[in-house]
Amino acid sequence: MEEAKNTARAVVHIGYDGLVYKTFKGPQARERYENEVRVLEFLEKHNCPFVPKIVHKDDKKLYLVTTNCGKRVDQMSDKKKQQIFAELEQYGVRHDDAEVRNLTYSAQLGRFCVIDFEFASILVAGYPPSPKMESVADRSQWKEASGDV
Repeated sequence: MEEAKNTARAVVHIGYDGLVYKTFKGPQARERYENEVRVLEFLEKHNCPFVPKIVHKDDKKLYLVTTNCGKRVDQMSDKKKQQIFAELEQYGVRHDDAEVRNLTYSAQLGRFCVIDFEFASILVAGYPPSPKMESVADRSQWKEASGDV
C-alpha cells in the first residue's frame, strides 16, 4: 500500500486494489470519523455519483475503507471549485472545508469528485445536525503542525 497522507488528523493509504484506507487520529477523531461515515452514507442514499462509497468501516478502530475517486487536483480556478462544491449542496451536503485539497479527478467518471467529509454538514431539514467540532478556521494549527495545507 502507498501512503497518501499522514497528518495530525489521519493516516491514508491507497491500496494496490485501488481502495482508500483511512485511520482517524488526533483531536476529535471519533467525532470526525462518525461524521464522515454519516455524511457518506447520506450521500450514497441520495445517489451522489462523485463522492467515495464506503466499502468497510470499523467503528472501534476509527478505520474507514472507501472507493477511490481518482487523483488529487493541484490547482483549479475559484469559479470551478465553487461550482463543484455547489453541486454537492444540491445533494444536501455542505462540505465545510471547500478547498482544492479535497477534490480529485476521476478519469473513469470523467469528472471532478469531492473527498474528506469529516467536517461536512447535512443540510436537510429534520436530519440530525453534525456534531459540534472546531470550525475550519480554528484548525489552522493542525494544518501548520501536520503540513496538511
